[in-house]
Amino acid sequence: MTDNPSSTLSSPSVNWQHWLERWDAQQTGYIPHREERFQTMLDVLEILLPENFAAIDLACGPGAISQRLLKRFPHAHCVAIDYDPVLLAIGQGVLGNMGDRLRWIEADLTQDAWLKQVGEIQVDAVLTTTALHWLPIDRLVHLYQKLGQILRPGGVFLNGDHLYFPPHLVTLRHVAKAVQTQQEEQAFSVRHQEDWQQWWEAIEQEAELKALLAERHRRFQPRFTEHEPTLVIHEAALQEAGFREVSTIWQRFDDRILLAVR
Repeated sequence: MTDNPSSTLSSPSVNWQHWLERWDAQQTGYIPHREERFQTMLDVLEILLPENFAAIDLACGPGAISQRLLKRFPHAHCVAIDYDPVLLAIGQGVLGNMGDRLRWIEADLTQDAWLKQVGEIQVDAVLTTTALHWLPIDRLVHLYQKLGQILRPGGVFLNGDHLYFPPHLVTLRHVAKAVQTQQEEQAFSVRHQEDWQQWWEAIEQEAELKALLAERHRRFQPRFTEHEPTLVIHEAALQEAGFREVSTIWQRFDDRILLAVR
């Protein structure tokens, strides 16, 4: 179930589950407490939302949030949005539409067209993890303005990511970076886990995904750069977008969950 047929250019010969498991494994190398972070976010939804809520998995990748959310909340519905055709194909290949409770949208979050694809609805929750750091700050601020419009009053936004300490907190930034470097060295140099680059190099060998991989390169190569919006920028942008309560609810150094209540 998708709003763009290009993300369904899949083949039964591709072992989607295999690629999803490898994706989860390499992501854990970067984020050792990844599952704890997911479950903490879902704990918030259990406390604050009714059983039959509607959520958006924003910049969903292969649907890590959608999968866990719909498994835990059997009466919930979710819309999963991403611009990466390869990761969307993996998510759809493994999860499908989860009993008509999951809808996939292929859209660029730097453009407002994704709002029309979502439709004229208000949702109860928007969740995202390890994704919005690639947005330029002006587009991040604009995105938060749009989330303030589609979330119902009392709805929640949850962002799990490295939300950095501001530049003047030099020691805190140094410690957080050192911990992150140590974690990655343990995962990739000591335990020899597959890293992000190796995962992509491996999936490039899937002949059936040649067209999707070419499209991915076209979309991301010219502009895929890292940005570092600090925690203060996220908080200020959300408050400006009309969120009445904004704060960190879980944290390991600069890896945080930021909760914003509409």
